[in-house]
Amino acid sequence: MASKAAPCCRLVFCLLICAVVLRPGLGWYTVNSAYGDTIIMPCRLDVPQNLMFGKWKYENPDGSPVFIAFRSSTKKNVQYDDVPEYKDRLSLSENYTLSITNARISDEKRFVCMLVTEDDVFEAPTVVKVFKQPSKPEIVSKAPFLETEQLRQLGDCISKDSYPYGNITWYRNGRELQHREGVVNISFNKQMDPATQLYTMTSSLEYKATKADIQMPFTCSVAYYGPSGQNTVYSEQAVFDIYYPTEQVTIQVLPPKTAIKEGDNITLKCLGNGNPPPAEFLFYLPGHPEGIRSSNAYTLTDVRRNATGDYKCSLIDKRSMIASTAITVHYLDLSLNPSGEVTKQVGDALPVSCTVSSSRNASVVWMKDNTRLRSSPSFSSLRYQDAGNYVCETALQEVEGLKKRESLTLVVEGKPQIKMTKKTDPSGLSKTITCHVEGFPKPAIQWTITGTGSVINQTEESPYVNGKYSSKIIISPEENVTLTCTAENQLERTVNSLNVSASEYFISGIKKNAVDENREKVNDQAKLIVGIVVGLLLAALVAGAVYWFYVKKSKTASKHVNKDLGNLEENKKLEENNHKTEA
Repeated sequence: MASKAAPCCRLVFCLLICAVVLRPGLGWYTVNSAYGDTIIMPCRLDVPQNLMFGKWKYENPDGSPVFIAFRSSTKKNVQYDDVPEYKDRLSLSENYTLSITNARISDEKRFVCMLVTEDDVFEAPTVVKVFKQPSKPEIVSKAPFLETEQLRQLGDCISKDSYPYGNITWYRNGRELQHREGVVNISFNKQMDPATQLYTMTSSLEYKATKADIQMPFTCSVAYYGPSGQNTVYSEQAVFDIYYPTEQVTIQVLPPKTAIKEGDNITLKCLGNGNPPPAEFLFYLPGHPEGIRSSNAYTLTDVRRNATGDYKCSLIDKRSMIASTAITVHYLDLSLNPSGEVTKQVGDALPVSCTVSSSRNASVVWMKDNTRLRSSPSFSSLRYQDAGNYVCETALQEVEGLKKRESLTLVVEGKPQIKMTKKTDPSGLSKTITCHVEGFPKPAIQWTITGTGSVINQTEESPYVNGKYSSKIIISPEENVTLTCTAENQLERTVNSLNVSASEYFISGIKKNAVDENREKVNDQAKLIVGIVVGLLLAALVAGAVYWFYVKKSKTASKHVNKDLGNLEENKKLEENNHKTEA
């Protein structure tokens, strides 16, 4: 019995020694694990052939051991100690590798793997390190603006849930900011959550801005340690509005124009180059030494030429900071004398003047009935063709839209004037009588004929141009006639006459008929005498024939006597016509 009890006593004795005193074993071994991952700790001991069992424990800060897992080499069973923080989190493999799921910061301890034989206890310590990557840093509590020459709180860079805590660095335009008293002040603070043992890091930056910081990006970063070494996470960029005082004032004229003319509306806009820009200014108008307080815009409506001058604006609290601009209001005046509708008599004189007054040299153009004239009109003796619509137009070429025009409607009146002309056709059969009329308003023409005659054609009129037109008729009178042309308008009635002789055709026809009749009469008388003589000589021989011939000739002679009587009356009329005046 004594021999069997001795091994058991030795085993218990060894366990008690191992539980109290650590036997020197292998060197330190560290396992790095990420927060929430599974911690895997190999035993790092060669399993002896006479192994009885293996155990895992961890050490409290005071050095006392806490056993957490047991595995028998003979029975192949695994037992886990009743340790609340490791409940359902442990796993011990056949090669005595211990796994702890859902790694926590509290798992960061010194664990020991123990292999026990009948004769000895072997130990291999493992140090567990747990790392938690912090959240991406964020710039919060950002200043609404930074002001030059003023040390202001720019913002806080915050990063949460880190283990171990990390370091925060500030950057301006990618370059690291270093602490400079009164210019760059950086403070750092860290807080640990007691429940999770995770850190929240906060860094505050006070910064004195300059105009060079306009549109410059600021960032921050947190450098931390993880299972694989050191890493850095950067925040998003933050750009700050930089306030700076106004150093210069400028004045503008809106809308921008090359020239301003009377009647325009203009706006004076005053600007300061500060940020924020000044909201109010003092505006100084020509002739008004006291400034007018207004917003950055001052509007002038329907400006006149007396608005020409220097305009200024200044800061309200610093009147020496002032800007000015010169404004010229262009004008154009046109006076036409006479103008409107003017009625004059033909032959009258009419002086016309177009006077221009302007802020610059202006061009003058004369138009008559939409046709450009080479020079201004001058009327020393008005003619009908001078009548029309005259326009005097002027413009300033440098000023868009600045034009003026005045018009004169000239009416030239005149009493009817008549001139009559006659033209005989080469054949002598007809004559063309033309009545030339001049006058305004257009005279009406009326023809009258005294005596007898025939109108071959209807009257024919020419176009009425420049107060003149004509009317003509073509006649072939059988006797001398008088043609009368009457022209009448609202001013007067004028009459003119022209004597026209009978056509040559009729005169020539009358003379020829008279000669032929005389010749026939003489021949008949000669024949009669010869007949009588021959009859007497041959009376005896040819009494019967002569008697017959005599009777025949007597009848012929009677016929000629009747004709002679008619010719005498015609000759008498012809002589009367010859005594009349020929045209």
